[in-house]
Amino acid sequence: MRILLMMSALCVFSGHTLFADEKVVYVFVALCDNRSQGIVPVPEKIGNGDKPADNLYWGCSDGLKTYFKRAKGWKLLSEEISSSGVVLERCTFKNESLGLVLVADAYRGREIKQCLEDFFSAASGREKSGVSAYGKADMVVYIGHNGLMEFSVEAPSAAGGKSREAVVLCCVSQACFGPLLGKSGAQPILMTTQLMYPGSFILEAVLQGWAKGERGEKIRTRAGEAYARNQKISAKAARGVFVAPDNPSSGEQALTLFVFRSGPHFAEGWPGGGSTGGGRGRIPSVADAVGGSPPGRAGGR
Repeated sequence: MRILLMMSALCVFSGHTLFADEKVVYVFVALCDNRSQGIVPVPEKIGNGDKPADNLYWGCSDGLKTYFKRAKGWKLLSEEISSSGVVLERCTFKNESLGLVLVADAYRGREIKQCLEDFFSAASGREKSGVSAYGKADMVVYIGHNGLMEFSVEAPSAAGGKSREAVVLCCVSQACFGPLLGKSGAQPILMTTQLMYPGSFILEAVLQGWAKGERGEKIRTRAGEAYARNQKISAKAARGVFVAPDNPSSGEQALTLFVFRSGPHFAEGWPGGGSTGGGRGRIPSVADAVGGSPPGRAGGR
């Protein structure tokens, strides 16, 4: 029986409307999945796209749910779980001091294409039946494997209304996602130019600045500093992973280096091929799934 309850804009928490005064960030997470995604396999436990609790991008120490549950200032308001369907979990967090509400959906790994279609739909400002937070989002975020290296999706044109911003944390997102976000009308504030590991510590660092009105190189610097700490690499190398929209030449790797490699199964930041975002890295261990935090964790999807 499906128990995932779609959130209503009129949902009341602690006596007030949830989205009354806060900015809303909607995050689309495509769970890491060894079987269905064109990735270099990760350890089985953290690469099972049907099990959010252990997944690299959701339940591991740097996964969205676990990271934001532990992050200072963030409070988990609700969590909704489904044993079937496209979206397996939905979590809602709030940061009172930043004035932000964050809604995050964990998509079954093999549903990555649907995840991306929903991301671009939300970026365009289109509503989705039963998910009113789509239309209220001030920022939309994608975290996961760059599925656009393997398949194409259609991005709807902007629906009008308020403008929204976007962050895309996956490998070489500027080249693959940029044109589609342009069509959708969303303004990207952080994208990537290299193979990288999309840990949620990057998003949390970005939100700390975004809530205060920072954009451009300030956001890029925040992301780079967080990435350097996690990957144990230099600040310069870490900043080169990211690109700020007001400085399209930032980022120190040529986009074509990765986009036009042959086939979808080239190594994306794991030992044996590819880059780990400007530095060394290693495969996340099973220990990571239970809260460990190995240094220099490998680049991602």
